[in-house]
Amino acid sequence: MVTLNPIRRSLVPFDSDAAQRLCSPNYDEFQNDREIWDLLQAQPESVLRVTMPHCNAATPGEMLTDGSPEALQVASGKMAELKGSPSTVVVDNVIFLYEIVDRTRPGVRQIGLGGMTPTDDIRTDATPDGVIIRNEGIREEKAKGRADLIEATHAIIGTVNLSVDDQSNGLLEAMTDFADGRACDFEATDEEDNQHRVWLISAEDEIVAFQGALASEPHAYVADGNHRSAAAAMRGTGEFLTVFFPARTMGLAPYNRLVKAPGTTRAQLEEALADQFTIESVAGESYQPAQIHEIGIYLEGGWLKLVPKDSAFDAGNAAQSIDSDIVQRHLFAGVLGIADPRARELTFVGGNRDAAYLVAQVDAGHYDLAVTLAPVTIDQFIAVCRQNRIMPPKSTWFQPKIRSGLVMALLD
Repeated sequence: MVTLNPIRRSLVPFDSDAAQRLCSPNYDEFQNDREIWDLLQAQPESVLRVTMPHCNAATPGEMLTDGSPEALQVASGKMAELKGSPSTVVVDNVIFLYEIVDRTRPGVRQIGLGGMTPTDDIRTDATPDGVIIRNEGIREEKAKGRADLIEATHAIIGTVNLSVDDQSNGLLEAMTDFADGRACDFEATDEEDNQHRVWLISAEDEIVAFQGALASEPHAYVADGNHRSAAAAMRGTGEFLTVFFPARTMGLAPYNRLVKAPGTTRAQLEEALADQFTIESVAGESYQPAQIHEIGIYLEGGWLKLVPKDSAFDAGNAAQSIDSDIVQRHLFAGVLGIADPRARELTFVGGNRDAAYLVAQVDAGHYDLAVTLAPVTIDQFIAVCRQNRIMPPKSTWFQPKIRSGLVMALLD
């Protein structure tokens, strides 16, 4: 049974105009701190001034060290400003609906149920019967950084995106019926022209009805926010901020790689990978696979297309069947000697950057080669979770992502 509790005290935008000024991409959607600094110059009220306080500086040269005591002090001050701002309002004991209107998927209604979920429901070695199933390992230092931010701000700003099967469509129908019955409380538009709409629900009978609809789900799977859920558990909040989406409504985008491997040649790769892949050249300036088990490699000004042979992975192992795992084992570790999938030589590039961006980075000499992968499918994602396995690092890029700053949980 999946549990959802109301947010005891939530901080939300006053209206849609305020929502547009406050909300932003999540901190992990940026390639570097300079991008965050640039956004803050254009959008000074952005919640990034709290979630990435070291970037809240007068000039790029004055940015602080991420996670430093000085940066956390800035976060505390900026959170106080946010709570005292006429752009925000505090509401008590609410759950919420969150709809993403994705312009690239006009026939899909993606709407989720949000609130607080007990950290004890997360499945770990200490809680093997937990119904919230993580599918990715966490880095302790990254989770601690988010936990320190919770401590400094007395708030949970980062939302954890979870998926549920909803095989009967009962949850989806309940949410869409409610949303169609009244206007949203506020909405905002993201950089890709997708709409993000929020309905706040405070009536006790409506809360109980939605809790019952979600409770029929036996499990939920963490789609985005493993470190944010770990941070809440580490901080001891007892709960973390969540949105549950029916899995079949969620969008997935490519999660590509830029690689530093000086001296690597096309001929070397073709020879070393021939036993495990069929390899052919691909014409054109960019190549982004659309089907799983098709992999692109860009180097020396051209593209190779790799298709893994049956011997390259165990089809019965859902995690080993993911293309990023196949690439990690055979290319990065097997040929380039990059055994750690989180090594500094690998830069992960989410679906908000296209293959042309990768080509430009390699051609400029910043990296030696690029790897493009088709999006993981929702069936692959769920299969890994059901087998109680761990997804390969940085393999799923759910898109569009929930905006940061539209619903925040206050802990004071």
